[in-house]
Amino acid sequence: MDAGMLEIPVGVSNRHVHLSQEHLEQLFGPGYELTIWKDLVQPGQYASKETVSVVGTKGIIENVRVLGPVRKKTQVEISRTDAFKLGLKAPIRDSGDHEGTSGCVLVGPKGMVSINSGVIIAARHIHMTPVEAGMYGLHDKDRVSVLVDGERALVFNNVLVRVNKNFALEMHVDVDEANSAWLNTGDKVTMINKNQTLCLVG
Repeated sequence: MDAGMLEIPVGVSNRHVHLSQEHLEQLFGPGYELTIWKDLVQPGQYASKETVSVVGTKGIIENVRVLGPVRKKTQVEISRTDAFKLGLKAPIRDSGDHEGTSGCVLVGPKGMVSINSGVIIAARHIHMTPVEAGMYGLHDKDRVSVLVDGERALVFNNVLVRVNKNFALEMHVDVDEANSAWLNTGDKVTMINKNQTLCLVG
């Protein structure tokens, strides 16, 4: 491999929910704690055994996985296809940017919660450490492009770069994006530093 290239594994992100402790307890009961089902690639992050139903203005999606640990604010991450089914106008946003977003109703085994905002389509993004970013001249919140080769060849533009010392190198796309590009979790993309373009290599 060329010294100026960096291989990045792909993680396909299905619909999921991040809950605040307050909302977790409203949905599952006082003092409730999430149960780890399996660890995710990002250190300290996991898929829990718990699921909720997401209710929109036109439809409902059941068995939506809750990811842990709990967060300060509840966030629901869906695809555009999900948004159509739910009847919600979910904008593409960076995680945590809830201003002007739609709300929904979450239903758990012990109750329900109505949130006024926080339903988003997560912006496609790449997690990396400061060391990795520095090696390739990138900074937090930079944007790069991704070229996917093959039968469903396309270019993903505006791929957000997320830099944190606790991150593991990984690119996240949602299910709609993965299907359009024929991508699966574990496929790798390669970043070409000189023009900040990514190419699929396998």
